[in-house]
Amino acid sequence: MKLPDTNVLLNAVQVASPFHPSAKRWMEEAFNGSEGVGLAWVVLLGFLRISTRSGILKEPLPMPDALAVVDSWLLHPNARIVQPGELHSGILGRLLLTGAGGSNLSTDAHLAALAIEHNAEVGTFDRDFKRFAGLRFELLA
Repeated sequence: MKLPDTNVLLNAVQVASPFHPSAKRWMEEAFNGSEGVGLAWVVLLGFLRISTRSGILKEPLPMPDALAVVDSWLLHPNARIVQPGELHSGILGRLLLTGAGGSNLSTDAHLAALAIEHNAEVGTFDRDFKRFAGLRFELLA
């Protein structure tokens, strides 16, 4: 299963982004592939928060448009919501203590723990994911 980071979702819809082509391609391949796409609520909420903020993006999405994009991902037949399971707390704790280097990466550690627990691969533009032992990830830039 492929698990996108928030930055992949943002770049996939922001046509003006220099990372748009690679993010869009990754998302299309993930949704059309046989592994399926795992969507974490923390990532979807990050997308909604950032994609609609005028102080962050040059051309933010109106909230109805951002919600429609999220709905399109959620309704895709190869998509599923990924939830923490019984092993999540232990994996997350290990990642926070050994790789996160502080609370600034707690959301990344949570996504990494979800990926490890569900044997998924994270797609990201964020090099900080290198810190998490046992995580499979694809660095898109």
